[in-house]
Amino acid sequence: MIYKSIADRLRLRLNSIDFAIGSPLPGEKKLASEFGVARMTIRKAVDLLVDDGLVVRRHGSGTYVARKDIHHETSSLTGLAEVLRKQGKEVVSRVIAFELMPAPPAIASILRIKIDERIFFSQRIRYVDDKPLMLEDSYMPLKLFRNLSLSHLEGSKFDYIEKECGIIISGNYETLTPVLADTQLAGLMNVPEETPLLRITSLSYSDNGEFLNYSVMFRNASEYQVDYHLRRVQARSSSDQEPE
Repeated sequence: MIYKSIADRLRLRLNSIDFAIGSPLPGEKKLASEFGVARMTIRKAVDLLVDDGLVVRRHGSGTYVARKDIHHETSSLTGLAEVLRKQGKEVVSRVIAFELMPAPPAIASILRIKIDERIFFSQRIRYVDDKPLMLEDSYMPLKLFRNLSLSHLEGSKFDYIEKECGIIISGNYETLTPVLADTQLAGLMNVPEETPLLRITSLSYSDNGEFLNYSVMFRNASEYQVDYHLRRVQARSSSDQEPE
């Protein structure tokens, strides 16, 4: 349903740095014009955000951001190659698969596109200082990246998306799971079977709420360290709350 899709896109927008807790949402008329739908459709989309506690309606005033999804509140989003190159490490990507394919139902659902819509599938191994650090399977909609090429994948996807395509990457959903390398993974990563690996699923989205790239990555846990800097936003006391 279209109002659910609009709610998803508004949710991504609200979780970006463009909106702070207490910020007002654009009015229904403006949102209806932006999305090309009726105001009733916008109202139903906002109702979903209200039900989730992300926004609140204030009678005679408007709709305001009440809270954000916790898993969006990270310090920053930086590509792996960007981080490691700043550390003086050489990053090389070897592409072992690159093809156009119809989107399977599961991938279509994640990217919010139609089943069998054409997507790019790629598989690449990222090497750091000649050691295989990460195996990545990636899915990108053809409609957004029609000139994606092998040379782009051998470099930085972030650079390609932002600098060449002019798309702003606003944020990223990530899920991290420890796994043990099976025979195929062990061979590709050049590690013994049963080696601990970190499985990471990553879903990037743009500043207008479009999903850009879904990746499933396996990283060598013995060769990779993740440091997080997470800021805690203190809840305001009842005396600090604005009057309704």
